[in-house]
Amino acid sequence: MSETTLRPAGALDGWAGRFAELPDSVTLLAEPFHAMVDVRTADPAALEGLVGAPLPGPNAWSGGERVTAIWLGPDEWLLTSPFLAPVELEAAARATGATVVDVSAQRTTIRLRGAHARDVLETGCAIDLHPRSFGVGSAAVTLLGQAGIVLLGLGPSDYRILARSSFAAYLAEWLLDAATEWR
Repeated sequence: MSETTLRPAGALDGWAGRFAELPDSVTLLAEPFHAMVDVRTADPAALEGLVGAPLPGPNAWSGGERVTAIWLGPDEWLLTSPFLAPVELEAAARATGATVVDVSAQRTTIRLRGAHARDVLETGCAIDLHPRSFGVGSAAVTLLGQAGIVLLGLGPSDYRILARSSFAAYLAEWLLDAATEWR
């Protein structure tokens, strides 16, 4: 498979119209399908070539041009890529000697950005999202509303949310409702 291979439909396909109704201060976007593999390894350095960057430590993410690594535990990372097919990402990670599980269908990726993005998150997320505590390169496994998520800090007002696909519609509704205050 290659980058031109068709990607499966996402759990939030069809939500673009509702997301477009938000003001510029809060932007929601259902990102295209991302291949995701859960990787456990005793040799993190072996994965750095695949990621294209040093692997992140606790509560962080890092990435190169094609693969992002999110720290989940002392010997566990979630590798994601919008460019590689799941089988390609899985094979590449397994070639490093790691234990690998394809979890691509497990999560949906949502992008939240804008001047009030952090305000929206703070209405239902218990972690400290101030840029001093949760800045660029930060990652957390947490709750948003009542949905378990992986939250990535991409910029001062830019976040990537990885939510279980079965909770994607609930979370989209929750985010839309939380954003109404900023219209």
